[in-house]
Amino acid sequence: MAGPHEDRDPVPRRRPLGPDPVRRVRAEVAGAAERLDLRGHTVVVAASGGLDSTVLAHALAESAGQGGFRVALAHVHHGLRGDEADADQAAVEGLAERLGIPCGVERIAPQALREGVSSRDRPTVQEAARWLRYEALGRLAARWGAERIATAHHADDQAETVLLRLLRGSGPDGLGGIPERSRDGRIVRPLLGLPRSALRAYAERAGLAWREDGSNASPRYARNRLRHTWIPGLAADFNPRLLRALADLAEAQRRDSEWIRGCVEREVRARFAEEGSWLRIDTKDWPSLPEALSRRLIREALVRAGVGRHVERIHLERVAAFLAQPRAGRRIDLPGGIELRWTRAGALLGPLGPGSAGRGETVC
Repeated sequence: MAGPHEDRDPVPRRRPLGPDPVRRVRAEVAGAAERLDLRGHTVVVAASGGLDSTVLAHALAESAGQGGFRVALAHVHHGLRGDEADADQAAVEGLAERLGIPCGVERIAPQALREGVSSRDRPTVQEAARWLRYEALGRLAARWGAERIATAHHADDQAETVLLRLLRGSGPDGLGGIPERSRDGRIVRPLLGLPRSALRAYAERAGLAWREDGSNASPRYARNRLRHTWIPGLAADFNPRLLRALADLAEAQRRDSEWIRGCVEREVRARFAEEGSWLRIDTKDWPSLPEALSRRLIREALVRAGVGRHVERIHLERVAAFLAQPRAGRRIDLPGGIELRWTRAGALLGPLGPGSAGRGETVC
């Protein structure tokens, strides 16, 4: 979902040139509905009132009868922008009324999630809003017994996400970008194959009104600089099909990552055992593991310990070296208040015990 929205004058509606944009979007949505197994389900659209989610809601509602699914709108009020946020909610409720479909609203308080938390562990406002938003969407979906939540991510979002992750030093998994569906199949993204220009053309042809996000024009945000300057420049100077190339890269990397994930999960089942608040790790033959597999197993262990947000390359390297040299009594401190220790029965990962902090090697 997009960030904060600001109301502006109505967007002028021009008659788009070329192929019928309504037919194009509806054909894409119909194909996605089949791939994503929407038939027989209630699909809850995460609706912000902006262009993308307005088009998604309209296209799904128009396709619902033939596709054999039902549609409802869910709006999450973030409580951050006063009257503007109230206007967003009113726009979504008005859209639902015009489409003749149910609408639910929940209010969240992202700032409350940040209170009383150390600066290291404190989520950004955007992170807090995202976590709470998806929780609220889940509750709204449960209201209608819905098993699918549709978000309006599109091809431009995919390109921006892949490039941002690349520029910030992402690993291979990060280059998989945004999947068309979540691993459990609950979150679906029917517009991922369409560029933003196609959505705007659809909205203009269909006579839809939407609310603009004023922050999308601000160069303060890296994603906006990428969207308005870098991507158009790269497309003009290097590859006019840049969006398609990045989408293909994401798809190829995601398929590779899914295959690798299966290998990792087999090792996890064989090597990890939960013992209360501790995770026991079977380190047999650990030095002979491929480095890529060793690092992925370590990352999975740290995520299970609840400190995945703090994991950096140095942590993976130091833990790998630690696990390769068993010695009873040796231990290291890790970020997030956990430790890794050797016992006679093997390696244990878990919370720092009373008086433990500072007695072992620290990896920070």
